[in-house]
Amino acid sequence: MATSESLPALPCPIAPYVPQRQDMCLLDRILAVDDVSLRADVMPGADDLFATEVGIPGWTGLEWLAQAVAAWAGWHAAAQGEAPAIGFLIGTKRFETTREHLPPDRTYQVTIRLDFRADNGLGHFRGEILDDEGRCLAAGTLAVFQPPPNEETQP
Repeated sequence: MATSESLPALPCPIAPYVPQRQDMCLLDRILAVDDVSLRADVMPGADDLFATEVGIPGWTGLEWLAQAVAAWAGWHAAAQGEAPAIGFLIGTKRFETTREHLPPDRTYQVTIRLDFRADNGLGHFRGEILDDEGRCLAAGTLAVFQPPPNEETQP
């Protein structure tokens, strides 16, 4: 795995930084990342795992935000020479979407920002999803838990 000196230039594929594999890795690229935030993009197609005949359900945005949190944690793990670890979305507050369905074949930006991270593995993030014109389509807060390495759940 990468160390901070060998992390790729951005933008880069997101898959190496999340524990989700194959079709369950919903986001495409990391666009920007720092100590407290990550910005990624996704362009879901009509054949997307969650696509319906009318588009991508707006609630799918909650999973996009959760995967952005996973990518943020995975990026920082890679900087320490570690693999992405399993984490859990334990709750959300005020997740709201302005659209019942999102059109496929458009690019959306997913941004998360850390509010706090406790030593016991609990964390709190704010996130939003923007369309290609910068309009906020969904936003909410996420409570997450990543077990400490000696208590980590095996996939």
